[in-house]
Amino acid sequence: MRVIHWAAIGLLVMLNGCATTPSPEPRELVYQAPAEDTFRAAVSLMIEQGYVVRHADVSLGRAEGVLARWPGYRLLLDVGEMGSESYVSVSAWRGSQPLPPDRLDPWLVALQSRLGLAP
Repeated sequence: MRVIHWAAIGLLVMLNGCATTPSPEPRELVYQAPAEDTFRAAVSLMIEQGYVVRHADVSLGRAEGVLARWPGYRLLLDVGEMGSESYVSVSAWRGSQPLPPDRLDPWLVALQSRLGLAP
């Protein structure tokens, strides 16, 4: 009976490990624009790129969008104030795997251009 008990515990531990989604490392950048303007531009960019914005709260500076294209993409955005500038943190998943942070650079450059800050 003890063997069955330990086997059941081992199985639950293994299944729990499979159910957790790894957290991606965010890509962070500071823009010389007000946080609210940056947030609104970022959400607009997400929509333009085909993301369905599931949650967006300008007062919290948080938004989440999903792209139904296989294998499924998820983008998580955080925008905060730093004086007159905005601090942007974005992370993404492809399927259940986190995207490497450098893969988000083109998205951040597009946001920079949308804000009129591109060199």
